[in-house]
Amino acid sequence: MDWMAQSIDYCERVGFGFWDEPVNAVTNLSFVLAGLVMWGRCRGLPMGRALSALIMVIGVGSFLWHTFATRWAEMADTLPIGIFILTYLFAVNRDMLRWPLWRAALGTAAFIPYAMVVVPLANALPFFRVSNFYWTVPLLLVIYALIFLRGRAEARGFWIGAGLLAVSISVRSVDRAWCEVLPIGTHFLWHTINGVMLGWMVEVYRRSRIT
Repeated sequence: MDWMAQSIDYCERVGFGFWDEPVNAVTNLSFVLAGLVMWGRCRGLPMGRALSALIMVIGVGSFLWHTFATRWAEMADTLPIGIFILTYLFAVNRDMLRWPLWRAALGTAAFIPYAMVVVPLANALPFFRVSNFYWTVPLLLVIYALIFLRGRAEARGFWIGAGLLAVSISVRSVDRAWCEVLPIGTHFLWHTINGVMLGWMVEVYRRSRIT
């Protein structure tokens, strides 16, 4: 793989200049601001602060992707997202559900075979195919709300998170299809909504730890 190879993946980008995706690049501030806010709110909660820091790293990685547009920058964009998903899942299993460490770790590792099942199903559906992997997350939030957190206050927080994420994935998925109608694209809304969504999910975790 040529890690320096560049690509055009979004409506807003029409060339390979650093600022050829200005809106997509700048809206990554949504992640940084969400991370900073939650860092302050998670005082005394090491896992909460770790999740808050990861939100900021997601913003930095995404900024690199939408400015350099290279394969290495794409990895910098996607890897922190995967790390956040697994870290949050472990935190929920260990701290919300009070599972023993081995079970929390096993439940986190189960995300991999779970995704291996869901992604091919998403690929079979035209609209869902565009953001196939990302749909695993709102579905998982719904599963946790219905099964593991049923009847608990955190379930409502998971439903809200799933709804926000479903909206953001949807606007991400129509970016290329709407290029002629909206040259700027819709990807910037993915950033904006997800900054709110990730901050909210850390807030749900924080509230579970202080009550």
